[in-house]
Parts: sequence; C-alpha cells; structure tokens
Amino acid sequence: MAAQQPSEADSASPALGRSLLWPVAAVGLGFLLVYNSFDASAGVPPTPSMVSLPAPSASSAPASPTPSASPSTAPPGLPPSEPERISIKSIAVDAPFTPLAIGPSGQLNAPPANDPNLAGWFKDGATPGERGTSVVAGHVDTKTGPAVFLLLSTLKAGNTVDITREDGSVVTFKVDSVETFSKADFPNDRVYADKGSAQLRLITCGGLYDKKAKDYKDNVVVFAHLASAKNT
Repeated sequence: MAAQQPSEADSASPALGRSLLWPVAAVGLGFLLVYNSFDASAGVPPTPSMVSLPAPSASSAPASPTPSASPSTAPPGLPPSEPERISIKSIAVDAPFTPLAIGPSGQLNAPPANDPNLAGWFKDGATPGERGTSVVAGHVDTKTGPAVFLLLSTLKAGNTVDITREDGSVVTFKVDSVETFSKADFPNDRVYADKGSAQLRLITCGGLYDKKAKDYKDNVVVFAHLASAKNT
C-alpha cells in the first residue's frame, strides 16, 4: 500500500488462508501480484477531515450516490468500540485489526507488511458500527505473496462483512457496490462522506502496477452500510 493515496495492505502468506483452502486461481493471482509488486505496499487515500480537503456537501455529492440503507431501515449507530476482527466469508477473510494513523505525508499509513493476514482501521475516524464512515485498509499482496484483501475486488452487492468489536458486539455490513478509482483522481468526498448513518469502506490497491513508482495505479473501494448488530 505504498502510493500517493493511502496505502493498502498487499501481502501474501499461509496466514491468509488459515485453515482455508484457496482456489487455484486465487493462488495463481497472488503470485502474479507478488511478481509485479516486489516492493509495493497498499495505498489508501487521505481522509478529507485530516488533510484539509473540502468538507462533503450536497453540492459536491455525486449525481448517482452509492446506494445505502435508508434512515428508516438502517440500524442506529452504536457507541464507539474498537474493532478486533474482520470476517468476510465470501472471500475467505478472517483477520485481526491494527490501528492506522495519518503519516507525515498526509496519507493514511498502511498496515505492517510483515503480516499478510492483518487489516487496519483509521483510528481517528468512526469505529465500525458507529455513526459515520469507518475506513478499513488491507494489503492485496506483499513481497512474500497474497495478502488479506487479495480478493476484495471480487465482492458483489449483497455480500456481508462481519466485524467483531471490543465491546463484544458483532456488526454486519452489507456491500452496496465495489468500485475502482485512480489514485491520481481519488474521489475523497464520495468515499469518506458522512451519510448520517453507519457506513464502512474497505480499501486496497488495484489496477496496473507501476514498476517505476513501485505502486499500483488504482484503489479498490468497497462501499457498505450497517445491516445489523448483535451481542455475542
């Protein structure tokens, strides 16, 4: 996740599969990514509130906003509670979290690349399940192989993401859409806007790999909204 935009976590290792049998195609893709990104990291664009970008407003909202749960059907936001684990069964993700902060360059730091099965969350933003937009980043690969968000781009609308929180609750988000944006023209307002409900953004690297810059040219972004919450 080393690029102009917030880096995502690109790593590969047996830990990612942890008791899961990866499809042959996924393994092949992982080694291809590793070959192309020998020294790459994951990139996640800076959040508007942290880098003095214009605050989202009605006038700057896209003509066709990303679908989300309506106020009448979406569960109310929960109290803040740090995330402990993320599970995305449809792409065999089961990983712990590490907190991420904005680095000196104004970019969101990437999760450590020495652990391919690790997701990061922006600790100065909303916690998953809390009202607001929670940002989670992970590597697609690293020097050693595929990483936690290797198959993030294959998610479909309707897929679910479960996050276990420190307070013992499990919040389930439903995917609205999966989109790819150029890091050179990343739509900060659209991705990070506060829609008045509990939202989740999963971000990793994607697109072509720039060997000169040692980074991927795009970011893959999953837009999701809070669908339910339960105590374990």
